[in-house]
Amino acid sequence: MVADDKFYHFEQVEIEVKDFPSEGFILDIGGGGEGVIGKLKGRDVVAIDLRKDELEETDDGPLKIVMDARDLKFLDNSFNTATAFFSLMYIKSQEDQQKILEEACRVLKPGAYLHVWDVDLEQRPQTDKEFYIVILRYCVGEEETGTGYGQRWPEERRGEKYYIALAQAAGFQHISTRRNKHTFYMKFQKG
Repeated sequence: MVADDKFYHFEQVEIEVKDFPSEGFILDIGGGGEGVIGKLKGRDVVAIDLRKDELEETDDGPLKIVMDARDLKFLDNSFNTATAFFSLMYIKSQEDQQKILEEACRVLKPGAYLHVWDVDLEQRPQTDKEFYIVILRYCVGEEETGTGYGQRWPEERRGEKYYIALAQAAGFQHISTRRNKHTFYMKFQKG
């Protein structure tokens, strides 16, 4: 556990996780912990995470699989939808993030969508704190709860342009971005 005085605290963000249209199974990358997409879509979700303990914390409903998103064990063109709810922030290297997006693109069917929620670290605040933490208050359907996501500052400035460039290099087209303070929700489509 890292001492709280080492964290830069971003202002709390309230997020309504809105339902989105999907057919078939949804691949939820980093779907452990709070299991937000699993709460939203239930048995339609295949939640993958490197950590078994994170998957065990989630609600019943989704299919939970311990798997590395850099090496997905699914066939090409298997899913109509993929999601990453504040999970890319935990991927330390740009190369690993790129590989994850390439794998997501590979297992998505042509025309399928990737939904990404994450922290905007393009304009890093002036701080000597080693880590940052984002406090979220989110609403999924009728359920409202809160959590905090923290991580060491990445070497590169990760913001909207950064993720669009990675996603385009992986084979996605950027459809839209919705900003909420220092967080964003981005929608991509496989070309």
